[in-house]
Amino acid sequence: MYEIIKEFHSGWAYLALILLIVAVANAATGLFSKKEFTPKDRKIALFALIGTHTQLLIGLILYFVSPLGFASLGQMADKMLRLTSLEHPLINIAAITLITIGWSKHKKLITSESKFKTFSIFYGVGLLLILSRIPWNLWL
Repeated sequence: MYEIIKEFHSGWAYLALILLIVAVANAATGLFSKKEFTPKDRKIALFALIGTHTQLLIGLILYFVSPLGFASLGQMADKMLRLTSLEHPLINIAAITLITIGWSKHKKLITSESKFKTFSIFYGVGLLLILSRIPWNLWL
């Protein structure tokens, strides 16, 4: 069961990252080109939100069924175990929290520029945090 969830988590990560990259690129393009915020722009950001939240749920399930899940003091000395059992989950939870805040904040904004700016900042920082804690040597 653990292996299936791990593979699903790794596979879904590609989709979630693509959706998030597209959302950040769309927001930055909209901001710099000063275009109007449309329902299509909202859907792009929503799909990125859904993709990252789904990845979080899969990751939490994986964390609790994983033999490496709960970190012990002995694991903190091992760089790879510390990454997978502490840094990766915590930083990604923070990143998805920022993405969620960006989604919530955009609903209260009126101008297209402020909506694109909010998505660019919150989704962009979330993307950078996620990219910083991917265990690349396990993933590629």
